[in-house]
Amino acid sequence: MAIFRQYIAPLLAILVFVFALVAVSARIFLPSDMAAPAPIEEVGVSSQPTPANLPPGVQNLAS
Repeated sequence: MAIFRQYIAPLLAILVFVFALVAVSARIFLPSDMAAPAPIEEVGVSSQPTPANLPPGVQNLAS
């Protein structure tokens, strides 16, 4: 158990940190349009779903 605590656990922690660092740093090498945040679009929200859009089990409750 001491071998795991002294050698393996710290190695796993360092490997996870290095992987996260590489994943975050990879954005530097992406084209500029892919490195930007995703655009926000307006989504139309209907006030009430029509019974045709409901699953079969819920249609009985809606009527």
